[in-house]
Amino acid sequence: MVLLENDAFLALLPQLFASTKSSGSVFITLKKYNGQTKPKPRESKNKDSKKTHESLGESRCLFRATNGKRKISTVVTHKDVNKFQMAYANLLKSNIDNLKKRDRKKMKKNSKVSGKSSAKQELSP
Repeated sequence: MVLLENDAFLALLPQLFASTKSSGSVFITLKKYNGQTKPKPRESKNKDSKKTHESLGESRCLFRATNGKRKISTVVTHKDVNKFQMAYANLLKSNIDNLKKRDRKKMKKNSKVSGKSSAKQELSP
């Protein structure tokens, strides 16, 4: 996974969308990020050895995007959230045109079939 700056991440995200235009998906995840790259070992059950929770500074978010072959990620700090969110929202709006339309005929047929079968069950003793 490649950790990028916010602007570079937003520049490469449309390329991921373009690569999956004909087939495939882009998965975007967001989670709280505290700066650790390795998990902390569990603390022992002794009350004396318990440590207080240490704050690691300002809040950060980790954005990850993948199309199955290529992975990119970025860390957004608290002070850059508004700027990043606006650019991210505009990018999503411009690339959301590739969604599949629902097949309403199929949904209507399924609801009619289920409605008829329930009516038959009620009439038969």
